[in-house]
Amino acid sequence: MTDTWAPSERELERRRVRRARRRSSVLVASAATIVVFALLGLGITSTPGWDRVRETFFDPGHARDVLPEIWAVFWKNVLIFLAAEPFILLLGLGIALVRVSRSALLTPLRIVAVLWTDILRGVPTVLLILLLGFGVPALRLEGLPNSGLFWAAVALVLSYSAYVAEVFRAGIDSIHPSQLNSASALGLSRGQALRFVVVPQAVRRVVPPLLNDFVSLQKDTALVSLVGAFDAVYAARDYTAYHFNYTAYVVVALFFVVITVPLARFTDWLQRRWVEKERAGAL
Repeated sequence: MTDTWAPSERELERRRVRRARRRSSVLVASAATIVVFALLGLGITSTPGWDRVRETFFDPGHARDVLPEIWAVFWKNVLIFLAAEPFILLLGLGIALVRVSRSALLTPLRIVAVLWTDILRGVPTVLLILLLGFGVPALRLEGLPNSGLFWAAVALVLSYSAYVAEVFRAGIDSIHPSQLNSASALGLSRGQALRFVVVPQAVRRVVPPLLNDFVSLQKDTALVSLVGAFDAVYAARDYTAYHFNYTAYVVVALFFVVITVPLARFTDWLQRRWVEKERAGAL
C-alpha cells in the first residue's frame, strides 16, 4: 500500500475546466483591450485636426532636442519630493498626535492643529506656493533663504502635512478602544499606549493612503515653476516659448509618469496585501 496521493479523475477534470476558463478569460480580455485601444487610436487619428496636433505636441525632432535639457533639471523635482517627504511625515504625525491627545495643557496646540488642518486644506496648493514663493522672500528676513524654490518646497510641506495629519488621525481613530484599555490594564500611561500600541498599528494601516498622497506630491512638485524655479516644467515652458511647439510638455509629462507609475503599482500591491492579510486574520 502506498501513501502517495493522486488526484481523482473528477479533480483532474475540474483542473482542466479551470485552465480552459482562464485561457478563455485571457483571450477575451486581450481581444477586448486590443479592439478598444485600436478604436480609440483610430478615432483620435481620424479627427480633422490630428495632423496639426501631432505636429504641435508629438514632434519626434523637438522631443529629441529638448530631452537633454529636461533630463538635466528633472532631478530638482525629484530632490524636492525626497526632501519634503520626511518633513511631511514627521509634521503630519505630530499634528495627528496633538489632535488625539486629551491633555489640558495641550489645548492651545490642539487649537493650532485644528486651524492648521482646516486652513491649509482649504487653500489650494498652487495659491499657497504663490503666496509663500513670492511673499516671504519680499520680507527680506535675516537668516532665512530668499529662494522662491525653497519657499515653494515649504509650501508643499505645509499643504501636504495637513492632509497627511488627517490620514494619521484616521488611522489612530480606527484602532479599537479595547487596545487602549488593554494597555491601561497592563499599567501603561496613555502616552505609552499611543507610542507602543496604537501608533505602530495605525501607521501600518495608513501606509497605502499615505503612498497615494506621495504620488500626488510627486506631480505637484511641478508647481514650483510658478515662482520662477528652473525645474523640468520651467525648462519645457522656456523651450516652447522659443520654438512655438508643445512637445516639450509631453516629454515632461512622460518623465513624471515614469516616476509615478511604479509607486502607484507598489501602492496597489501593498493595498491588496493588506486586504489579504486582514481577511486571513493575520492583522
